[in-house]
Amino acid sequence: MPFAILMPLAMAMEILIPEKLPGPTFTITEKFLSISTFFSLINSKILFTSSVLFLILSLIFLTKKLLLTLRPIESFLPVKLIMRKFFIITAFIVFLGTINNSYSVAENLDDNGIISLMYHRFEENKYPSTNIRIADFENHLSLIKNSNFKFISHKEFESSLNMNNIDKKILLTIDDGFSSFYEKAWPILRKDKIPFIIFINTESIGANGYMNWEQIQEISKFEFVHIGNHSHTHDYLVDKSDQEIKEDIETAIKIFKKKLNHETKFFAYPFGEYRNSYKEIVKNLGFKYAFGQHSGVMDKTKSRFELPRFPINEKYGKAERFKSLLKTIPFPYKSIYPEERYLSDKNNPPEVNISFFDEGPNIKNINCYSNEENTWRKSKLNFHKKNELKIILDGKFTTERGRINCSLRESNGKWRWLGIQFVIADK
Repeated sequence: MPFAILMPLAMAMEILIPEKLPGPTFTITEKFLSISTFFSLINSKILFTSSVLFLILSLIFLTKKLLLTLRPIESFLPVKLIMRKFFIITAFIVFLGTINNSYSVAENLDDNGIISLMYHRFEENKYPSTNIRIADFENHLSLIKNSNFKFISHKEFESSLNMNNIDKKILLTIDDGFSSFYEKAWPILRKDKIPFIIFINTESIGANGYMNWEQIQEISKFEFVHIGNHSHTHDYLVDKSDQEIKEDIETAIKIFKKKLNHETKFFAYPFGEYRNSYKEIVKNLGFKYAFGQHSGVMDKTKSRFELPRFPINEKYGKAERFKSLLKTIPFPYKSIYPEERYLSDKNNPPEVNISFFDEGPNIKNINCYSNEENTWRKSKLNFHKKNELKIILDGKFTTERGRINCSLRESNGKWRWLGIQFVIADK
């Protein structure tokens, strides 16, 4: 960054103090450039062009100096002027590149991101863990609108995920295709043309309590609706063999094609559970995005095949909790170890290490909680470096899913949120 600040000064001095044309001298900019160029080129992809130009110009200068010893200086004055122009251009590229390098501090920090909400049943009050009361649902939509969020479609989602978002965005998702969605929620969403993705598991369609194909075909005709794949059986596929997983999803793809003449890039793991080979199968079958059920806010640093969503139900759908959810923002990270989220007795509890970006928030202020031994407790943390965090678990995950939630409060009152989910084998 100091070189980026000094560069325009050097360029200005060159204009104010013109070079004496005779002789193989260097201007102030030229001298400065020879010192600063390779410092500037470090850690900046954009400056590749600058490095190439610099090498070319160095060769030109060597040639010039050699020729000037053999022929009169005056005959080379046009060459000298051309080279000065090249140096000015190169200096400008270096300046822009170093400025970009300095502002890359914010490259991976998205203070908005995309919040994805996951609903299942509507006004089916005997299923509180997957149900939302319709009055609460309508209140959620109002709170979203009043908080200046934008509901995005599946098409807008694709472009939004690849950028730092300057506005707040909501991706609404519904899982399973229960008939209560069609009866209770669909009229509300249709009236206001609120976009959403509904993930359906094809085997259940037409069964008691589920939508039928005529209803799904009806809603699929609306441009703001997208039908996503949720497997065929909605079984505990994560415990199945790779071949069984592949065959199950392939069956759903074939039925999608037959019933809807439709192919989708969007997949939602049944129960939000996956393992590395499972993700690879989904990818190889042509999907571009796959969603879990771990909490968090999506941004461009998140894996496209383990995208987070906030599950909404009666317990977590009350107004105050929902308002706090809308204050969450992405928690970008480089990597999470272990990459494999499927645990056996041998690697339970896992040794969890998170690598954050150097330019990220001060992780010393982070708090993490885990449900080891089926009890939520504050996790012990060990900070290796400025951007390396180790989460120390004292006990095993004893339920079907092991969860770690980390949060960090920003000065503006928003919360960076990161959820990690593990699946315990054969539970």
